Amino acid sequence: MDKYNIPGVKTFEYTKIIGIENIKFGWNIIIDDFVFIYATTPMRFGNFVHIACFSSIVGGADLVMEDFSGLSQGVRLFTGSEDFKEGGFGNPTVPIKFRNVIRKPIHIGRFCVIGANSVVLPGVTIREGAVVGANSVITRDLAPWGVYIGNKRISERNKEAVLKNYQKFLEECSETI
Repeated sequence: MDKYNIPGVKTFEYTKIIGIENIKFGWNIIIDDFVFIYATTPMRFGNFVHIACFSSIVGGADLVMEDFSGLSQGVRLFTGSEDFKEGGFGNPTVPIKFRNVIRKPIHIGRFCVIGANSVVLPGVTIREGAVVGANSVITRDLAPWGVYIGNKRISERNKEAVLKNYQKFLEECSETI
């Protein structure tokens, strides 16, 4: 079953997308069951993007996921949050003038994968090739081609091997892309 019938995008019975008119989709995208996307501002998903089950994308600011990026199970992308430290209080039932809402875009580069149950906070850019380990909380920008646990870079990713494999992919799959 393909719930939304978006060309080039496979969705399922329990996929939930609100604000679909604000989203630009590439092709060869899979959005699993139990994914929740709330798009009140522009979002763009590149080609060959996967969003695994129980993930959510919310918050009220722009989002970009470039080609060959993916979210593992249970990932949360928050383009908006609230700062309760500086006098804001409440929740969406309280008028905005009494809250300290922070909305900033998230950008996830090509070849990035965010590990299961990780959280990415507003304003973060995860640059090309970076990967994030499971259960991480990302609060700042991540440099390209690193392996991260939380905000800490623990290793280098083999950029040359990834790009060589990508080249093979292009050669073998050129008729399908």
